[in-house]
Amino acid sequence: MIAEALPPLEGRLEAAARAHGFAAFGIARADAAPQTAARLNAWLADGCHGEMIWMESRAEQRGSPQGLWPEVRSVIALGMSYAPAADPLALAEHPQRGRISVYAQGGDYHDIVKKALKAVARWLVAEAPGSEVKVFVDTAPVMEKPLAAAAGLGWQGKHTNMVSRDHGSWLFLGAIYTTLDLAPSVPGRDRCGSCSACQDACPTAAFPAPYRLDARRCISYLTIEHAGPIPVELRRALGNRVYGCDDCLAVCPWNKFADAAARHRAFLPRGELAAPELGDLLDLDDAGFRQVFAGSPIKRIGRDRMVRNAAIAAGNSGDARFRTRLGELTGDASPVVAEAAAWALGELTE
Repeated sequence: MIAEALPPLEGRLEAAARAHGFAAFGIARADAAPQTAARLNAWLADGCHGEMIWMESRAEQRGSPQGLWPEVRSVIALGMSYAPAADPLALAEHPQRGRISVYAQGGDYHDIVKKALKAVARWLVAEAPGSEVKVFVDTAPVMEKPLAAAAGLGWQGKHTNMVSRDHGSWLFLGAIYTTLDLAPSVPGRDRCGSCSACQDACPTAAFPAPYRLDARRCISYLTIEHAGPIPVELRRALGNRVYGCDDCLAVCPWNKFADAAARHRAFLPRGELAAPELGDLLDLDDAGFRQVFAGSPIKRIGRDRMVRNAAIAAGNSGDARFRTRLGELTGDASPVVAEAAAWALGELTE
């Protein structure tokens, strides 16, 4: 969207958003995505959310902006780029190293995006006295993706994530709800066409149909949200992924238009997170985990899940050098770590 083509307030608002690091900007009416609640409820009814109980506990609020805040009139949808400079799939050829999703290799997006959203919201309130605003990033009961599509940032692809013509699959989304009646942007148009690259790339067949994700089979869900043992039948498909999965995003043809130069500097990958040695991850205790992942979104999963994931990756590596450490971890105080280590040890001794 070109700022000069907008009404004065909206144009200045876009300029303010870009000044605070947002690469994508759009506005939607609060009622612009009326199908969201029905789609969410059908997804929940099928149990596709797995253990993510918070998705159902606040479904009514999540289903529409007015369900969360009746006074909201407009939604300002914003995107911050984390486009990678390197191929996210390259580490598949290095099984002794752990693969961490691109979004988690730099600073914690929750903190970075929320700080910028608050700054833009303060600007808006100063420019429009008497208006009210609320800002949301990820953890609130807000369906950012359909709202972002309604605001013209892109469209929800067949992998259910946002796709942008300018930024590919690499946008962190945030939203500002406001009581102002702002001029809406042109909604995004689905441009997936007949492409099935994201569906075909999924290692665990987590897409029962285009535009539908079963989180219970998704590697991102299994390595991050799922606290218990990872289903045995899916473990080999994890490969060396220890936190998240980029496969369905990375293969999207629209990424050829994504410019790594647009990435917010806070999301530049940290050296210790770009390609960690599995042996180093297996050696983590609680203190070591907190030290390594300070300031990272990874810190929220805790040591046990990370070591569980690393143990499975070690079992998939074919590298007998991990046997000694895995043997030690079979006696770990965490049952989920001990079980994963025993499984991995079995994979390396078959």
